[in-house]
Amino acid sequence: MTDPAVLVTGAASGVGRATVMLWTSRGVAVAATDRDEDGLRSLAEEAKTLRGRLYTLSGDVTSEPEVERIFTEASEELGTIMRVVASGGIEVNAAAHELSAADWEHVLQANLTGTFLTCKVAVKAMVDAHVGGSIVCLSSPAAFVGLAGGGNAAYAASMGGVSALVRSLAVDYAGYGIRVNAVVPGAAETPLLLSGVPEPDRESSHDDLVERAVREVPLGRLAKPVEIAQAVAWLLSDRASYVTGSHLVCDGGLLAKSASTF
Repeated sequence: MTDPAVLVTGAASGVGRATVMLWTSRGVAVAATDRDEDGLRSLAEEAKTLRGRLYTLSGDVTSEPEVERIFTEASEELGTIMRVVASGGIEVNAAAHELSAADWEHVLQANLTGTFLTCKVAVKAMVDAHVGGSIVCLSSPAAFVGLAGGGNAAYAASMGGVSALVRSLAVDYAGYGIRVNAVVPGAAETPLLLSGVPEPDRESSHDDLVERAVREVPLGRLAKPVEIAQAVAWLLSDRASYVTGSHLVCDGGLLAKSASTF
């Protein structure tokens, strides 16, 4: 039996890109979408030698008509989409009293609304087609704890919303055979690690930021994107057939660690 196709948002970089590469390397058909058209072209080139079919399409997951178009096109090319990964995300760092309402809205639109619309259209397609399926969303340790680096009000709120959304959808759609889970990645070697740093300062800040992040992780290193992608793949697969509404923490021990020294 052919594996159902996978649709991945935020596919041009980071965990989304690693997820696309992992599934196509397994011979599975993948629809990859992102607003970054150059990143999608680079992804398509990189995946040429892999066994699975890759279908790329640009789109904005914060727009409901765009998300509907993405699913329609992907389904026409690859069949009913029964596996979905919502992995797009941005971060804007600022103390809450200095955070503009526009930046707040921008982060929540990209992270929370984008995830909601992806899940909404995905579950509707599955329900209408009378098929079950599996959805995996990307959350963050910031959904559960205040991060020591600070300035995460918008990002943390958006990720907390994603985690609550996952639990709610898991309960609502279990009866349809649709599982909804989340992966909680820690600090990883992805562009998101530096997304809160102003563009001119990223090169000079990179080594210092990585060093500080590594000090906080009990395993003493950043995650490779493929390590997060493997966690996503397990939740997405039938091996996790009795798992729904759950969070698979893949953070090198960060959430298990207390700052207390006594």
